[in-house]
Amino acid sequence: MDFKGFDRPGSSTAGDTRSVKVMIAGGFGTGKTTMVRAVSDIKPLTTEETLTQASADVDPLIGVADKTQTTVSLDFGKIGLNETLMLYLFGTPGQERFWFLWNGLFKGALGAVVLVDTRRLASSFRAIEEMERQKVPFVIALNVFPDSRDYPVDEIRDALDIAPHTPVVAFDARDPTAGRDVLVTLIRHLKDRSAAALEPR
Repeated sequence: MDFKGFDRPGSSTAGDTRSVKVMIAGGFGTGKTTMVRAVSDIKPLTTEETLTQASADVDPLIGVADKTQTTVSLDFGKIGLNETLMLYLFGTPGQERFWFLWNGLFKGALGAVVLVDTRRLASSFRAIEEMERQKVPFVIALNVFPDSRDYPVDEIRDALDIAPHTPVVAFDARDPTAGRDVLVTLIRHLKDRSAAALEPR
């Protein structure tokens, strides 16, 4: 896929490579750290801490009982989609007590991937609301867990109350190829929005 025409704001690096900041957002336990680890071309920076019994009332593990660690600040990685486009990935913390960090993390972001666990749709409402509040274009990535139900996309769209033009894709956050495809979907979405904005009214 040719990204040379991608001219939305972003910094240029050596060899005319565009660098773009992308947020990886979603609720607690939706797979954000897993995705960043899977797709990053470098060893990612993570800020995970072990979950303890003391945090059980603060970070309820309903639906994610096997989770043993959680992000307390951010995850960072990067991936080159081709020779002309480098994505810098910033994973947000999912727990409500760390949401105050989001405003700073979103500064300069061109777009976002919102991870959704269909077993716990409500866990990603806050992330979607934040995208809309900060006017950050996004795609919905349904992280398919072993016991996830296969819902029709229209039902997911209605349940999340998202616009018809917002892409919704299913993937496995552990799979590097699937994660890369989600990021390509986001870039295509950004390009389509940019082209639509330039069309005469």
